[in-house]
Amino acid sequence: MEQESAQDLTKKMVTEPTGDGQNLNDASEKKNDITFNLVFKKEKLNITWDANKTIATLKSHVHDLTGVPPAMQKLMYKGLAKDDVTLSALGVTNGSKMMLVGSKLTDVISVNTKGKAESTSAGSSSSNKKEPLSKQKPHTKVIDQGVPDDAMPAYKNGHERLPDVPLFGMVNKYRSKVRLTFKLEADQLWLGTKERTEKIGMGSIKNIISQPIHGHEEYHMMALQLGPTEQSRYWIYWIPAQYINAIKELILGKFY
Repeated sequence: MEQESAQDLTKKMVTEPTGDGQNLNDASEKKNDITFNLVFKKEKLNITWDANKTIATLKSHVHDLTGVPPAMQKLMYKGLAKDDVTLSALGVTNGSKMMLVGSKLTDVISVNTKGKAESTSAGSSSSNKKEPLSKQKPHTKVIDQGVPDDAMPAYKNGHERLPDVPLFGMVNKYRSKVRLTFKLEADQLWLGTKERTEKIGMGSIKNIISQPIHGHEEYHMMALQLGPTEQSRYWIYWIPAQYINAIKELILGKFY
């Protein structure tokens, strides 16, 4: 057998795969992994993920873990995390805490189906009653007082994102001033009055009912349903119409 030259041996070492390259790639990928906590309602999930991957890819993984579809997820880390941003660019590191705001599709369908069933039942028992909610006796006592002096500017047929400041200038059925603050990092809605502030978990809000106020369609009256029956509805009046869809999206999910 002829002895291989040093040059031939060198070529062989360069051209023949040894498997070390794949191992190096795997090691490099693991080096980019970070482990952080994802808080969803009362659950705390421990997630290890590549810091160079985007939020969009993380949402697919979160879907597998929680059952919340990517389209209905809001991942919060120092504000809302955009889909095209990587975890590294977002500043997520080992031990960081991220919040998930969203609802499982089955939960949304269940709530909406129940709400429709209740509406159908109510409609069949009073089919001749088509009067707007704002003209019905329990609500006219509040609405007849007129638009509050400090009501926020409003317009109808609009759809805006919620502002960075709380919504104010509204009243409840007792005609007390109401302020709504959306605490996304805690998955809570803070409902403030002069007397106190109620901290309501967004997941505990079963449904939201809203309707334009007759004669002032740029404003809505809206009820947060906190239990299984209509008696659990908390009514708020004079909410700017352009924020209604954003409120429903945030609390009930994209497919409310």
